[in-house]
This record gives sequence, structure tokens and C-alpha cells, in this order.
Amino acid sequence: MTDRRPAGRSAEQGFTLVEVMVALLIFAMIASAGVAILSFSIRAQAATGARLDDQAAIARTVSALTADLAQATPRAARDEAGRLRPAFVGEPGEMLFTRGGWTNLDATARPNLQKVLWRLSGQTLVRIGYPEVDGAQPLAQTPMLDRVSALVVRYRYAGAWSDRWDGAGGIALPQALELRLTRTDGTSWRMMALVGTGFGPGGIRVPGPKASTPEGAPTTPPSMPRGEPAPLAPPGGQNGV
Repeated sequence: MTDRRPAGRSAEQGFTLVEVMVALLIFAMIASAGVAILSFSIRAQAATGARLDDQAAIARTVSALTADLAQATPRAARDEAGRLRPAFVGEPGEMLFTRGGWTNLDATARPNLQKVLWRLSGQTLVRIGYPEVDGAQPLAQTPMLDRVSALVVRYRYAGAWSDRWDGAGGIALPQALELRLTRTDGTSWRMMALVGTGFGPGGIRVPGPKASTPEGAPTTPPSMPRGEPAPLAPPGGQNGV
């Protein structure tokens, strides 16, 4: 048999150094592309998850706030110091009112009324409940929505808007309110809600308690007679409605 290999080449010869380096370079490029794609996929998944969590937090906040406002009741309450406060108090950055329909799942000795406080604490919108309507210390606050830079609420009664609500003129509850919330990233959203209608999320009516006041407290009419103007600021508040 004749050996046809070129002269000077042995049967043991492999790849040259240049060929090995080229192969390693190609492998490194493919590996780098794979790592970049995997990293992008992980970041996209994390961003999507954070976005979905934020949307869920907004939905929970709107649902809880709408339910609280719908079940607001004209029940004046006393604060921790025993001072009588109006049934609904709206001040910049917070709302304090009494709501009905507080479900008693564990059948504890408590009323079905609950005093609740919605407040912007730092950059977090929180909900604070009270175990008793009169004179009780608040429970631990529940964070509802974070990264909130501004909270503006306006209250409507008989066609007039006001930036505050304190039950002036014997009107316990506003008819509706507008809430504008701005996030730290510059995005904002607006919601309108009826007050004291008894209708919760989904249009379900929740029976509410009858109006009552603490023992010894002066009574005031829950609403103005039909046709009389409300003693509130004239239209054209913050947004000139």
C-alpha cells in the first residue's frame, strides 16, 4: 500500500493554534449572546412581574376605598382624647370617617361599624382601622399603595366642590368625591366615588346601619333640604369644575 500523505506530515498531526483560537472566539461569542439573551429575559420577567404587582395594588386600593366610601355612615365619633369629631373629615392628604358593614368573621364582641383613616404617610398610601368607633387607639396601619408623591381629594355636594370637608352646616357626608393620585415616576390616575350609597364594588348593595351618634352627643341633620345650596366653596376649586 502506498502512503499518500504529503511529505513532512505525520499521522498524529491535529489542529493548529490559530484554528483553536478561532474556535474559542466563536464559542465565546455564542456564549456571550446566550448570556445577554438570558439576562434580558430575566430583566423583562422581573419588570413585568413588578408592573403586574403594581397594577394589582392599584386595583386593591380602588376596591377597598370604594367599598369604604360606599358604606360611609353619618355617625359622629370621638377621638382618642374624647373629642367629638364629625362623621366625615376630609383634610389635605387624609380622610377620616365611619363605615358600616364591618364583617365579624370570628364573632368577637365588637360593633359592625368601623372608623377608618386613609392617609398619605411619606410616599405610601395607608389605611388605618380602629377597633372601636369612639375613643379607641388605632390598629396597625395597612400599606395599600407605595411610591405616591401627591394625593389630592375634592368633595362634592349639590353641585359644588370643596377641597375640605368637616360637616359644616349639618351635612354629615358629601355626595361624591374625586381623588387624584400622583406616583413618584410622574404617572397619575383619577377616580370618582359615591359616598354613603351602600353600593360596593361590582354594584352590590351592602345594607348599612342607621345613623346614630355617641351617647350625649348633639344630633345634627344628615343632609340639607332639597333645593337649598350647600355651604361649600363655589365651583372652580383646584381644577375649576
